[in-house]
Amino acid sequence: MKRLPALLALSALGACSMDPHYTRPTPATPPSWPQGDAYLRQSEAPLPGLSYRDVFRDARLQALVEQALANNQDLRQALANIQSARALYRVQRAEIFPAIDASGGVSVRRGSTQATAAGGSGSSSNGDKTTTSYDIQAGTTAWEIDLFGRLRSLSRSAFNQYLASEAAARATRLTLVADIADAWLTLAADRSLLRIAEDTEKSAQTSVELTQARLDGGVAPRTDLRQAQTVLATAQADRARQTTLVAQDINALQLLVGGPVADHLLPSAIEDADGQLAELPAGLDSSILLRRPDVVEAEYQLRAANARIGAARAAFFPRISLTAVAGLASTALSSLFTGGAFSWTVAPSATLPIFDGGANAGNLAYAKAQRESFLAVYQKTIQTAFREVADALARRGTIDAEMRADQLNAAAAEDTLTLGMARYRQGIDPYLSTLDAQRTFYAARQRVVGIRLTKTQNLVELYRALGGDQRVEAIPPASAGTGK
Repeated sequence: MKRLPALLALSALGACSMDPHYTRPTPATPPSWPQGDAYLRQSEAPLPGLSYRDVFRDARLQALVEQALANNQDLRQALANIQSARALYRVQRAEIFPAIDASGGVSVRRGSTQATAAGGSGSSSNGDKTTTSYDIQAGTTAWEIDLFGRLRSLSRSAFNQYLASEAAARATRLTLVADIADAWLTLAADRSLLRIAEDTEKSAQTSVELTQARLDGGVAPRTDLRQAQTVLATAQADRARQTTLVAQDINALQLLVGGPVADHLLPSAIEDADGQLAELPAGLDSSILLRRPDVVEAEYQLRAANARIGAARAAFFPRISLTAVAGLASTALSSLFTGGAFSWTVAPSATLPIFDGGANAGNLAYAKAQRESFLAVYQKTIQTAFREVADALARRGTIDAEMRADQLNAAAAEDTLTLGMARYRQGIDPYLSTLDAQRTFYAARQRVVGIRLTKTQNLVELYRALGGDQRVEAIPPASAGTGK
């Protein structure tokens, strides 16, 4: 028993690692964002720490995000996955240490005793006898002394899987916040389109009444009335469709939030929501993508695969295990704790693979192939992130010019409609000119709403593509996954 602590110390200090040296792969992306006419001139300052509150400044939207972070079922599932991964890591890490069990028991045996007769010619029974024995034992059975680091490699792999699950939960959180902002803005745009359809319906109804009066007075032909009715019918159909979309937008928000949404938290129009989102500087260095939750998750998966190579390598070496039991045994309970009742057994053993049909070699080849697979996933994740940010920046670089043009077009279309209606009432122009002006103005107002929605959603997409909330989504230290 005096040697047992020495064996424990040997296993703790002598274990080596056969994991390949891990070096973060160089991202297969350009070092900076693309530049050109479609892109904004970016600041060279690094991306500052941000909260979603710094980007989505509307108090109503912030309240919905807070409600969703407490109630959303996808986020609950992601948090449960973290707990599961943490528990599996604890289970795997426990294999490094000996499992010490204690047991106690009592056994009773009853049987007859035999006595030899005089002269050795026979035997006789002296009667039944009951024998009772007591024992208490404590020890470890088949504890693997991890001299070659197999168990520690598996523990590092489980730890990195746990960190990957945390990154996945941050990615779920980021997606949830961005999805809520998108849904909130979509609702705002659909309410604006509904209001435009209602305004157009009222205006078209006035035109129909005016045309009907002119028809009754013999001033206008029936074709003018039918043309006016087409605009009215189109607006009525659009109003019905937009009413449905508004209801569906609210349903989508309730699903994301995880409960009913109060009416006072909903936007009334896209004009009300536009301007409530802050600009998000991207910076020139594309290495900021390394902090995106999905990129962090992919890297920890790669680290876990790297550690499993070490475990596969260690399988080629002997496995040394130890069974040690110490206990007390006596035929009388009163003498169980006397010095003579103590006994102990230490039984070390070693197993060396000689022939396994290529199983260990196959496991090592599989572990290496898995590392290459996760490396490809890691690089593809970074490339996808780069493309998403570049696309968002390209849209950001041209959106303001497009919005100014659409607003100018809407103002011109409105003035054209006003002049056309006046000329029609005076009998100067046919109703066809007014009809074209009504349709043009209607479409122009819809485009302005659409471009406002695109502008605000572009900011949301940039927030999502750059990795989102840095005050709560910081990357764990690179040394956290070493297990040392």
